[in-house]
Amino acid sequence: MKAKLEQLKAIFSGTIFYDDLHRILYATDASVYRKLPLAVAYPKNTADLKELIKFAQTNNTSLIPRTAGTSLAGQCVGEGIVVDVSKHFTKILDIDTNAKTVTVQPGVVRDALNNELKPLNLFFGPNTSTSNRCMIGGMVGNNSSGTTSIQYGVTRDKIIAMDVLLSDGSEVTFGDITTEEFHQKRALQTLEGAIYQKIYDILIDSNNQSRIRIEFPKEAIHRRNTGYAIDELLKAKPFSADGKTFNMCQLLSGSEGTLAFTTKITLQLDELPPTESCVIAAHYESIEDCLQSVSLTMQHNLFTCEMMDKIILDCTKSNLAQAKNRFFVKGDPQAILLLELRSNSKEDLQTQANALLASIKKEGKSYHYPVLIGNEINKAMELRKAGLGLLGNIIGDKKAVACIEDTAVALEDLSNYIAEFSQLMEKYQQKAVYYAHAGAGELHLRPILNLKKQEDVVLFRKITYDVARLVKKYKGSFSGEHGDGIVRAEFIPVMIGEKNYELLKEVKAVFDSNNIFNPGKIVDAAKMDTSLRYEIDRKEPEIETLFDFSDNQGILRAAEKCNGSGDCRKPASFSGTMCPSYRATLNEKDTTRARANALREFLTVSEKKNKFDYTELKDVFDLCLSCKACASECPSNVDVAALKAEFLHQYYKSNKPTFRDKAFAFSTKSNRLASKFSGLSNFVKTNGFTSKIIKNKLGVAQERTLPVNSSKTLDKIIQKSINQLNINISKAKKVYIFSDEFTNYLESEIGQDALIVLSKLGYEIKYVKHEESGRTFISKGFLPEAKKVANTNVSIFKNIINENAVLVGIEPSAILTFRDEYIRLADDKEAAKQIAKHTFLLEEFLAEEIKNGEITSESFTEETKNIKIHVHCYQKALSNQKCTYDILNLPKNYKPTIIASGCCGMAGSFGYEKEHYEVSMKVGEQSLFPAVRAAEVNTIIAANGTSCRHQIKDGTDKEALHPITVLRKALV
Repeated sequence: MKAKLEQLKAIFSGTIFYDDLHRILYATDASVYRKLPLAVAYPKNTADLKELIKFAQTNNTSLIPRTAGTSLAGQCVGEGIVVDVSKHFTKILDIDTNAKTVTVQPGVVRDALNNELKPLNLFFGPNTSTSNRCMIGGMVGNNSSGTTSIQYGVTRDKIIAMDVLLSDGSEVTFGDITTEEFHQKRALQTLEGAIYQKIYDILIDSNNQSRIRIEFPKEAIHRRNTGYAIDELLKAKPFSADGKTFNMCQLLSGSEGTLAFTTKITLQLDELPPTESCVIAAHYESIEDCLQSVSLTMQHNLFTCEMMDKIILDCTKSNLAQAKNRFFVKGDPQAILLLELRSNSKEDLQTQANALLASIKKEGKSYHYPVLIGNEINKAMELRKAGLGLLGNIIGDKKAVACIEDTAVALEDLSNYIAEFSQLMEKYQQKAVYYAHAGAGELHLRPILNLKKQEDVVLFRKITYDVARLVKKYKGSFSGEHGDGIVRAEFIPVMIGEKNYELLKEVKAVFDSNNIFNPGKIVDAAKMDTSLRYEIDRKEPEIETLFDFSDNQGILRAAEKCNGSGDCRKPASFSGTMCPSYRATLNEKDTTRARANALREFLTVSEKKNKFDYTELKDVFDLCLSCKACASECPSNVDVAALKAEFLHQYYKSNKPTFRDKAFAFSTKSNRLASKFSGLSNFVKTNGFTSKIIKNKLGVAQERTLPVNSSKTLDKIIQKSINQLNINISKAKKVYIFSDEFTNYLESEIGQDALIVLSKLGYEIKYVKHEESGRTFISKGFLPEAKKVANTNVSIFKNIINENAVLVGIEPSAILTFRDEYIRLADDKEAAKQIAKHTFLLEEFLAEEIKNGEITSESFTEETKNIKIHVHCYQKALSNQKCTYDILNLPKNYKPTIIASGCCGMAGSFGYEKEHYEVSMKVGEQSLFPAVRAAEVNTIIAANGTSCRHQIKDGTDKEALHPITVLRKALV
């Protein structure tokens, strides 16, 4: 087969991979399943797709369509060729503002589409929790709906037309057709004609009509994906005299790529929602009270009615990004309903809110019902959206498993259904997770299971089957919006009856007689407890690490926390930093998810003594910038920077590090030596001839400028001036300055600015000789050296740092090591944790002192200055950006704004390395460079990371100042 794949590659415009790494990365999605594909294809155009169809037909294989790969039911895993259209099929082809329609390729991201439509006062309504990375093709395949369905319907409601390739490679457009056109198509001597004829034969039969109406879910349930939507086609002419216009897209929506391959989609749009909004966050002391309130609240004109339970809420406590979004949570609620109201009038909105609040109060089931407005709404909705990924935060092998998480019943049945469901969970001694779209009668209910153990796999099946029967009792839909995939397809006969199921098989057969399109989904499905991600009752691999991963029960479980939700695939146009390498390349290989999946796979299946000794792992970690964004932005807190550092350490045991690796890792040593001869050193680094030799020797990009050494080290400056600095002490807190290796040797003038500011503000400055931070060792995987440094620093500071004598640092990547990696490295963990509590980035310390009234604007100029701030990735991940804003906002007429930038792209040595230079600059160009270039000439650019300042200089030729330098210049 490899030879045939090579032949296919020769005529393919896109790319095809069949190496082990790509096959592993595409073996999983966001479900519990794992199937190694034959190959992975990135087609560039329709001609490529036709070649893939021809190849599949000729070689008895299959095509599994894939966009963001966030499916929960196993829709986009399979043993054929995974066809990823997320990279090249990404164009918005046409927008018709008069008709309020848009035509897109399947790889267009939902939120990116709406960003384009917003200036036109239009938007695409269906809204999934993955909307900032999910793509329209996937939404069509699943018939997605999300939080907005109670007002704007589901994806199926919005599809006007679809261009598809049928299984014989023919191009067909499906859309609205008259009854006359329907009969004309039946007569076509083509595959399209055969499809229309088969649909006619099935649906014109009165017995079939009767069975469909009796067995399919209640019509009141709008979220209904169980099998193919032949019940929807039955509502159209020529099968219903007064029916709607026939449109085959009704069938294709929710078909999970099993019937045809989509190349173009035309969607109906809506006008933007009313401009004024508020959310009432009703708190409940029990699930039952919450669900019994749904019918009452839905009597109001809600735009959203979403539920979160205690398990979800508890998960948000330990997530760095989401903890701050809990501001509205009072007490320890068992459940919260988020009830959104909208209007174009503030007065009318207030009237609606008062009426809803009156209803809630009168019912008496909710104990707290704050009204959220403005950005508070966004924060609350982000908290709810994060629910799916946050479930991956459950430490250990037991996880909230997707199998019964997509059930939908009629609203009037919801309370009784949940009561019976809860009894069922008690029978299995399960405390299930309840969250999602209560207003639409759909709750994402999840049992907590360990699918590594046979007894829980048995429960996996039993619970799924019993819930299927319960849903059937209420004539509900077993798949409301997440699709049937592998996990639910087996139970379709239970849900709609065997004879109706046979009709679905006839539909599949006429569309795809050789079963090349996503086989095993919807019809002829495999058993739901096969092809699981983990081998059942396996002996758990024992893996020793230098980093302490005990908080995750080991490095393997740290990688296994990734549940595939794909937050790391959100484009650069959206907030956050994760994942800069993916944003630059748009390759799945360069996502946080890929790195976690690859590490999990090799650590699990490897029979090598050194399970880390794989070039595939080296490859997948290569473009990781170690920005730490995943540690906070990933809902599961998968810290790939820590995983990469440990991987490199282990990899070096079998593979010698390069000269460049060593040079960067031990750069503090070389800078210490160079600082003694700074004049000569700087000449060599800046002279065109000599610097070129250095760059060639180190493998540094020639386009880069090399950092120069300070004429005096910060250590010497402190030692020489500390007595003079401490003449006018007026503040209670003592400040121990951490002289990091970058400020000390390369930018000591910034350290001097910090000393001046602290001294002028009346703080007693303290200094003890200490080691470097170890950042360069950690970044390059030299963990034994980093551990030695950490232990030394912990022993130095453990008896002197406390709430009244704090440790303050200037370079984020250095000082924040005390709060992050030292906890994993230090032998004296308790001491390391105590030091971490009182260790601050300089901006954090000053911002807190401002908040406490210890520092006022009186100490600073009243001049007017405009400042644009770029904040270091580590600060974003482990602290916050606001503290930098706060200190630069202190001078009365200073006007700072934070640049909405992700990673700068330099990331320590990463951007210097010649093979990474292009990616580094692409990352910078995503948002940072354009913002800096657009700044007025007199605008100050502030950046607190040494790498960030160098990247800004190399990328824009503009000088960026450390915030403390800006503040020092503002002193009066």
